[in-house]
Amino acid sequence: MFAPQSPLSPASPGAIGTYHADSHAMVIETSWDRSRRAGLRTHESQDFHALATTDLRLLREQNTELMRHAAPVMETLHQQIIDTDSMVVLTDAKGVVLHSIGDDSFEQQAAKVALRPGVNWGEAQKGTNAIGTSIHERAPVVVHANEHFLTANHGLTCSAAPIFAPAGDLLGVLDVTGDYRGFHKHTMGLVRMSAQMIENTLFRRTYFGQLIVAFHARAEFIGTLMEGLLAIAPDGRILAANRSACLQTELSLSSIRTHTALSLLRRAPSELFELAYLAINKPLQCVLPSGVRIFAVPATTSTRTYAAAAREETSAAPPERATRADAPVAPTATKPAAVRPDAPTQTLPQANFDDLDSGDAQVASVIARLRRVAATDVSILLEAETGAGKEWFSLAIHRASARRDGPFVAINCAAVPEGLIESELFGYEDGAFTGARRKGHQGKLLQAHGGTLFLDEIGDMPLAMQARLLRVLQERVVTPLGSGKAIPVDVRLVCATHKRLRDLIKVGGFRDDLYYRLNGLTVRLPALRERSDLREIVSRLLHAQGGPQWRLAPDVWALVMQHQWPGNLRQLSNVLATAMAIAAPGTVIGRDHLPDDFLDDVAELDSGSGSAANVAPPTNVSRRVSTDAAASLDDLALDAMQRALARHHGNLSAAARELGVSRNTLYRKLPKHQLRPATPQG
Repeated sequence: MFAPQSPLSPASPGAIGTYHADSHAMVIETSWDRSRRAGLRTHESQDFHALATTDLRLLREQNTELMRHAAPVMETLHQQIIDTDSMVVLTDAKGVVLHSIGDDSFEQQAAKVALRPGVNWGEAQKGTNAIGTSIHERAPVVVHANEHFLTANHGLTCSAAPIFAPAGDLLGVLDVTGDYRGFHKHTMGLVRMSAQMIENTLFRRTYFGQLIVAFHARAEFIGTLMEGLLAIAPDGRILAANRSACLQTELSLSSIRTHTALSLLRRAPSELFELAYLAINKPLQCVLPSGVRIFAVPATTSTRTYAAAAREETSAAPPERATRADAPVAPTATKPAAVRPDAPTQTLPQANFDDLDSGDAQVASVIARLRRVAATDVSILLEAETGAGKEWFSLAIHRASARRDGPFVAINCAAVPEGLIESELFGYEDGAFTGARRKGHQGKLLQAHGGTLFLDEIGDMPLAMQARLLRVLQERVVTPLGSGKAIPVDVRLVCATHKRLRDLIKVGGFRDDLYYRLNGLTVRLPALRERSDLREIVSRLLHAQGGPQWRLAPDVWALVMQHQWPGNLRQLSNVLATAMAIAAPGTVIGRDHLPDDFLDDVAELDSGSGSAANVAPPTNVSRRVSTDAAASLDDLALDAMQRALARHHGNLSAAARELGVSRNTLYRKLPKHQLRPATPQG
């Protein structure tokens, strides 16, 4: 029987965490058995075969998110072990090296054992080694000197830890490999902490905008790598948990996901969302099902989900609702006339034309035009500021069309990471890339077959995806990633953007051929400040979110009617939802129930009213935006600001209202571009 001579022997203090000498010896022994069964021989020469440059580039693109978040951690880790004749290595889930950072002194030794990008270090190719064995064990592994199966690798010491996605899938491995004479007992600990750091960053990025609860039995550990993380949906469901959360709750990830906030933390989701929204960072005491008391801090990077959660307490049968387009919630089976789980989230009594018509003449005109084409398959492009109701109108178009019994599928092109949008739109086959779901994934285009596909923020779609989408629209077939089979697809397309696509075309940011394909009917939705039906909208939102018992005090009505609402309907909905959450049911909503940021905006507007908000018109106001493809979108933004200031004779508040941004945003931009405020008049 093989008996490895490990530096993690009982005589050595090198065992870190739960990594013990006895279990280590068993891991190495069973790995050697697998290596033999794979047909490898200990004195076999190294396999230097690596992926071709184009294949490696594709593999890196498929692992964009992993590489993006791992790169800074790898740099930091390398600085901690610099000048130790070693190298930091990142691989995909199969063991193929994606990226490495190493000491110059170790490069020659690494080259001799083919430790370089594009080479597969899985067990089947390299025998027992930290990378391949960590993948098989799904746990941190140290392989030192002659513990390596291949004699050629006996000069190495390697410490590797797996990196998992929030859903529990293996994404890759982080490894430190060096000369065996430079072994240090703390290397494994550094690698494990670095892998945890990458996982936590990916967790927060994946659930950006969702409620994330950080917790630990000791309050001082919140904010460290030791904290547990839970992602919680607006209805209280646990969407995901990091590894520390699983350890602290003593539950598997699948078990945690069967819980709700109420059953796991004994706290109603509305309470957690309220604390997150109000940014109350004082740890909240909770009790786990095991009886262990913990401290928890809820936080969110967006109030979008809060508005929904604040409207209801946990119930046994919460109403069906949609979540963000980028929320990693497993999709349910498509049902006739069903809105997909990643459809828009804003709340209105109903999303049909009759309910959207609340008395404004501009909106009535838009609805009249949309009614005339809703029953056809003409593509529709909605132009509007962020939060102006593009999602509601797209759903109303679907419900007025002949496809109303088919699926309505929505995706926010700006919310999905660039490296994932291709697989989200077109789908993929089983094994198409690292981290892919078993049995593959049906993309949004195929999910929308027979119905409507809503592409929100189409202006943010990468150019490469624009070309593929154009091809789908022309050929009416979809080819999922990793598949050679073209699948017929029948969808009606509704797109929306807050940008001017014509301006993007001028600077090479959007394809003109795709624009003309999408531009069957273009309508502009008015901003909230331009509408005459604000009082009716407020009344409807109050009724939809809390019933007829909610009323506004006269001074609050005055503030609401006078405010410019740069965030449009979304901002208005969130302000009302927050006020209703703070006020007791049936209470008249007063000024003290309004969120502080809204009151700050109101105060800022009041202090800047009149001529005091004027600024001198900038010189060269009509500065033409270059049509060269290299021109930046910043030029477009600056040009728009300059033109707006010129139209309003330097009035900063009026220009900000037109642009749909705050006065602070213009103030921040003006000094940067050497535009100086004028001396206040009179």
